[in-house]
Amino acid sequence: MGTHVIKMPDIGEGIAEVELSVWHVKVGDLVVEDQVLADVMTDKAMVDIPSPVHGKVISLGGEPGEVMAVGSILISIEVEGAGNTRESALSAVVEEVAPAPAPSPKVEAKAAPVVEPKPAAKPAVAAAQAPVAREADDRPLASPAVRKHALDAGIQLRLVQGSGPAGRILHEDLDAYLLQGPAKNTGASNPYAERNDEQQIPVIGMRRKIAQRMQDATRRAAHFSYVEEIDVTALDELRVHLNEKHGATRGKLTLLPFLVRAMVVALRDYPQINARYDDEAQVITRLGAVHVGVATQSDVGLMVPVVRHAEARNLWGTAEEINRLANAARNGKASRDELSGSSITLTSLGALGGIVSTPVLNLPEVAIVGVNRIVERPMVIKGQIVIRKMMNLSSSFDHRVVDGMDAAQFIQAIRGLLEQPASLFLE
Repeated sequence: MGTHVIKMPDIGEGIAEVELSVWHVKVGDLVVEDQVLADVMTDKAMVDIPSPVHGKVISLGGEPGEVMAVGSILISIEVEGAGNTRESALSAVVEEVAPAPAPSPKVEAKAAPVVEPKPAAKPAVAAAQAPVAREADDRPLASPAVRKHALDAGIQLRLVQGSGPAGRILHEDLDAYLLQGPAKNTGASNPYAERNDEQQIPVIGMRRKIAQRMQDATRRAAHFSYVEEIDVTALDELRVHLNEKHGATRGKLTLLPFLVRAMVVALRDYPQINARYDDEAQVITRLGAVHVGVATQSDVGLMVPVVRHAEARNLWGTAEEINRLANAARNGKASRDELSGSSITLTSLGALGGIVSTPVLNLPEVAIVGVNRIVERPMVIKGQIVIRKMMNLSSSFDHRVVDGMDAAQFIQAIRGLLEQPASLFLE
């Protein structure tokens, strides 16, 4: 038997350290080649670290939330042979360790029964992995099989305390929940009973990165917001018409592709909005390409995948790319390139968009366009009261780069394009 040491890989782009976010294995687990061992968090994305070998985990190099340097020991795995018999994509970060003395045939014959049984490893799990509490609005971490188990048993996952890594809910947690009974778990027997429980929620992984970026953005940029209401009645009629005519063959359109198109057209006259500001070098870079970041909520937090070269896409091409990127972000499959390089951001909470919001800039960008929900309201048009579909745009700008007049004119240009949607396609 030998040992393979897997070191923290070089993610690229000059990154010197990453944050260990989640372990997917524990000491004593048997792993196979390409099985994901851990997730690590860079400044921009979550990255899976797969195993290059088959073997048994003998030690872990850090705890979730720990910042680890590239090249530091991540995990050690006991393998057959001398520890250098398999090749993989992570071969550059696998270090051969001197093999242990070869066991006698007698010991080797007993090795399989010792490794195989899982019940013996469970006490170690309880000791090594303390349950991690979750915020009420966080989507619980659980595998599809566990979610189906919970659905079949009528269990709300948010009420179950997970004992896996980062609070991940396991089948054993569902069984324990059922044994306790619903009254004990939900407090249904007395909904007015006093509660004195507390939860300690570690701010790690994506949540830590979001907190750092939001704090950094509000500290560095001189935010100001501008809100305008838009009559989207005609725009929504056009959307419905196009979906009825082309939806079956080209896919359904939401309002987002129209908004992206309006931003692209308006930016032709206001190139100072489509820019990045390097406040350390004191340089503003205006981009001809329009790379639109589309804020997307995922299980691990807010992510901003980027629709590249939106200026070169039609409505259906934009819609397809938005859907592809949103699914990749929600499934944790978005790459670093897909999560970086935006020049302006579009953020929408859909039906939860409220009346007004004050979105935070996605530095180093200088503008973010926020979409609020559509509501039907009585409006006076040519002396007549009519019902129209109205929507607010709540947008924020960096006042160090964008003057108030420019911001207002930019949003008014978007308003004109959306209220007269045919103008979106005039060249």
